[in-house]
Amino acid sequence: MSQSFQFPDGFLWGSATSAYQIEGSPDADGAGHSIWHRFMNTPGLSAAPGEDGSVACDHYRRFKDDIAMMKRLGLQAYRFSINWGRVQPDGTGRVNDKGLDFYKALVDGLQEAGIEPLATLYHWDLPVALDDRGGWLNRDIAGWFADYAEIMYRALDGQVTKWATLNEPWVVTDGGYLHGALAPGHKNMFEAPIASHNLMLAHGAAVDAYRATGRHEIGLVVNLEPKYPASESEADRAAVRRADAYMNRQYLDPALLGEYPAEMKEIFGEAWPDWAAEDFDRIKRPLDFIGVNYYTRNVTRHDETSWPLRASPVRQTGATYTETGWEVFPQGLTDTLMWVKERYGNPTVYITENGAAFYDPPVAENGRVQDPLRQSYYRSHIKAVGDAIAQGADIRGYMAWSLMDNLEWSLGYSKRFGIVHVDFETQTRTPKDSAKQYSRIIETNGACLYDGSLD
Repeated sequence: MSQSFQFPDGFLWGSATSAYQIEGSPDADGAGHSIWHRFMNTPGLSAAPGEDGSVACDHYRRFKDDIAMMKRLGLQAYRFSINWGRVQPDGTGRVNDKGLDFYKALVDGLQEAGIEPLATLYHWDLPVALDDRGGWLNRDIAGWFADYAEIMYRALDGQVTKWATLNEPWVVTDGGYLHGALAPGHKNMFEAPIASHNLMLAHGAAVDAYRATGRHEIGLVVNLEPKYPASESEADRAAVRRADAYMNRQYLDPALLGEYPAEMKEIFGEAWPDWAAEDFDRIKRPLDFIGVNYYTRNVTRHDETSWPLRASPVRQTGATYTETGWEVFPQGLTDTLMWVKERYGNPTVYITENGAAFYDPPVAENGRVQDPLRQSYYRSHIKAVGDAIAQGADIRGYMAWSLMDNLEWSLGYSKRFGIVHVDFETQTRTPKDSAKQYSRIIETNGACLYDGSLD
């Protein structure tokens, strides 16, 4: 790209986290436990026995210091999620004022620091009390979620002007209801479509509640992973269509086009229900933006042994892979953003997550944490966003994942995504070289990526 490229004026630079991964204090001040706390403490479910979110980054008690750190880094925005059970311990009914007060104080602090808050209503931590009533398998959850959302809108709308209903519904259902690797740990082909559909009904209900109560912007956050055929064979190309429908179109199509991809019936067979037409009227609601979470691509081949997609990834020779086994492929981000532009009519997009887990050395005596692979990842991927903007995609902001090292869900504390290093014994925060680089990118609105001043 030309050295004269500039990110648009007002482009929003920030970082992102989620509640269970950083807050700790899961039952403090009357909060109700989530399915993630139960999952991490159920023998045989978690891949990291003995590790959970009881302390995490202790953000619940240290949020003021964390806001001060964000300000020092120059962040313009901070995307966080709200723990439903902290606000409503039973998932419905009574509001826990102390839990709500935490989020009010967090938002107040962000505003005082000149940092725009972006709030996500659901980032996977369903209250246990609702899981005991069927969770995402209970169609009533759409109403429960809308009621919870309205509580948050009434408390924070105006201070929060950008809301997201759900974060990555694909992960909720694929990991939580189909393969059992994530909370609540179910493995059932018939449950996964029901959970997905109820998530989308809840999304639509929360958008409707916002239109009745809120006055700003609301959207949906999805994780997208472009699929490329391993060969030009028809079998591999068909595998790509199934994989793309399952991961990328299963949620955006109903939200924006009012229907599921035709391939879903092929994937799930008799487990795929015939949905009522009026459900799509509830799901397809006007949105102000789409949040795109991007980490990697998938080169896909036909594989009869891979259930239920009959498709599996092909590892690429000579490529760089992260600690989570994801290929570093920035072109995939540009391709993804252009696909969203072309398929869905160029909606407003925020990059709501993008980042990588790499091995980090211990903090040096001089307080430095060198993470050159992560620095390279951010440089190349932010440029990939610039490439999409230059081609006409309406992208308004970029949130680095993650602000700090945290609990990487079922993997425990072994994978570090943060631009800030966290010593989980002492809770000391140390900005890595990637954080210092990102501060420079923010300061120059990305210009340093093109004019040579970052090198």
